[in-house]
Amino acid sequence: MSKRKRRGARVGRGSLSVIACLLLGSAILRITTGADEAWAKAEEHFQAQPGTLQTSLAPEPVQTQECKTEGELEAMLQAFSAREEQLDEREAKLEERMSTLAIADREITARLAELRQIEAELSRTLAVADQAAERDIGQLVAVYENMKPKDAAALFEEMDPNFAAGFLARMQPEAAAGVLAGLSPNAAYTISVVLAGRNAEVPKE
Repeated sequence: MSKRKRRGARVGRGSLSVIACLLLGSAILRITTGADEAWAKAEEHFQAQPGTLQTSLAPEPVQTQECKTEGELEAMLQAFSAREEQLDEREAKLEERMSTLAIADREITARLAELRQIEAELSRTLAVADQAAERDIGQLVAVYENMKPKDAAALFEEMDPNFAAGFLARMQPEAAAGVLAGLSPNAAYTISVVLAGRNAEVPKE
């Protein structure tokens, strides 16, 4: 009994090994057949489109710029020459204008110097005139102060109120009071108003 069981087990193992070898061989055959078919299809595709690969890999032609003809070069040179002449003409006009402006600037500077000199001379003349006028007014004030109040009042009565007020403002208070006392009420009031207005315009500290 034991020998029969051992033989049966060996037969079973041998059958399994044979079946496994058959399955492995079948799988290898299928893989090989599929690869052959894939390569065959790829070869048919490239044979149907022989220029596809070469076209995709071929470099694009380089576009070269054609050389200018002699006539075109001559036209370009003429255009450059005309442009250069225009620039030279503009530069000459600009230089002429700058020269004119420089001359005008020198003339204006000289004229301003003359005007400053004239202004200085006029200021000196006015200063001398003011000093002379001040001396004259001072002398007149002294004359009015030395006159009799009645005689001075007669003169102030005929004066413009502004002039009369100016003289009275420079006179000594006693002499001015005597002149005002000899004036008519209307003249005395008018001159007093002018004097008050001048005093009101004086700035106060």
